[in-house]
Amino acid sequence: MKKPDDVAEKLLGVSYQSLDERTKKVARHIAGRKHIAKNTVKEFDAKTTLGQRAADAVATFGGSWTFITVFAAILVVWVGLNSFILVKYDKIFDPYPYILLNLFLSMLAAIQAPIILMSQNRQAEKDRLNAEHDYEVNLKAELEIMLLHEKVDLLREGQWGELLAIQKEQLRLLGDLIEKKIVAK
Repeated sequence: MKKPDDVAEKLLGVSYQSLDERTKKVARHIAGRKHIAKNTVKEFDAKTTLGQRAADAVATFGGSWTFITVFAAILVVWVGLNSFILVKYDKIFDPYPYILLNLFLSMLAAIQAPIILMSQNRQAEKDRLNAEHDYEVNLKAELEIMLLHEKVDLLREGQWGELLAIQKEQLRLLGDLIEKKIVAK
């Protein structure tokens, strides 16, 4: 099969023109005997901008135990510092419901949430591209296996024909021997 049209007709049972672009690509690769696997992560990461890499870094750090530990330590220091100043100087820089701390926490959440969403959207796009590539590779593998089955079937049919011819020759020779033995008696 040298042409994608032949591959489509023989293996998929449809015309090449009726295939979607991914399946056409697979048919072209089979016809050209070319590999289809590639490193999609490397290609995807090569297209990232500085902002996208920063969003990924923020999302990675924001979803780690390091962030939780640092965040908890800052909260404890904030409350401890407020309490220490209250006890030592009878003054506080952020009164009890900690309105200033709440403001900082709200600002952090307001900035961090969209950045994490941007990173998740990029990850979803990367996953979609990987799934599409996996489909292409799996389809090509399936079609190549079909071709191998066909070749094995052809070899087996050829061998059966040869075996039948050998068996007929053996039967003829056996018949000749039996005939010679009967004549010799």
